[in-house]
Amino acid sequence: MLYRVPSHPDLKRIVIINPKGGAGKSTLATNVAGFLSSSGHPAALMDFDPQGSSMRWLQNRSGERPEVYGIAACEHDPTMTRSFQMRVPHQFRYLVIDTPAALQAPDLVEFTRGAHAILVPVLPSDIDIHAAIQLLSDLLIVAKVSRRMGRLGIVANRVRENTVGYRKLRRFVECLSIAVVGELRDSQNYIYASDQGLSIHEMQPSRVRKDLDSWKTIVAWLESRLETELTPRDLFHPQKQVQKLVQKPAPTLTAVAVEPVSWAAGLPLNAGPRFSGAAGKSPAAPLNPGCEPPLLDSVRDRAE
Repeated sequence: MLYRVPSHPDLKRIVIINPKGGAGKSTLATNVAGFLSSSGHPAALMDFDPQGSSMRWLQNRSGERPEVYGIAACEHDPTMTRSFQMRVPHQFRYLVIDTPAALQAPDLVEFTRGAHAILVPVLPSDIDIHAAIQLLSDLLIVAKVSRRMGRLGIVANRVRENTVGYRKLRRFVECLSIAVVGELRDSQNYIYASDQGLSIHEMQPSRVRKDLDSWKTIVAWLESRLETELTPRDLFHPQKQVQKLVQKPAPTLTAVAVEPVSWAAGLPLNAGPRFSGAAGKSPAAPLNPGCEPPLLDSVRDRAE
């Protein structure tokens, strides 16, 4: 199930992620893909969710609309190789990834590494906020997503202003050092758009005026992220770095021959090799009494 995509160098990835089900990942993914294609930027939509909501949206989409290339990553076709099934054709320069629910922390690296933008939809409820806190912690600590690179953004989803849930969500996002790139209304227009295979940007503007206004900040943030080239920090793979450190050979100690002396001097003849260091002490022993030798950093500390 891990994210393995045979792609071309010009492909730009937008990852929609939240392990909690029902957060609005598919709604956000389909609207981003529809917006890109309708704006003249051919996009592919990759659905890892076993429910296949994004693929259902594509089935509802009219052939007269700008093409969105669908990849059902949640399915395994026995008639083709996995690599061929997951390929993204060269004419598509943008890939929107709808990640599955219940995604484990170690798998976050595979989905977020090399992404130009990572969007986290969060609902205004205590349960969803608690789940988002754990996700953001895993993204920063386990997947090593850098806040300084500005690739990570939060989207408040199904917002109703002047409610207790909305105020809780506002307090939560205000204490983060992560961009809140937009707030999407709790609107029936998204349900209609899903049934028709449309994005909000492809509907009658007079009908979705308020929704289009809420998308302006999201679109501006996405454009900025997609125009920013990836850096080595964006491509950092923490697990591979740890493996390199573990496989690194330990330093060897050099033996120094000692000249034989007579028993009259109080030392045995042919005393054999002794390790270099302070006389009569192991090199690891402290030079100053009462001071312990420094311990090597752990593998995880050195990886960070």
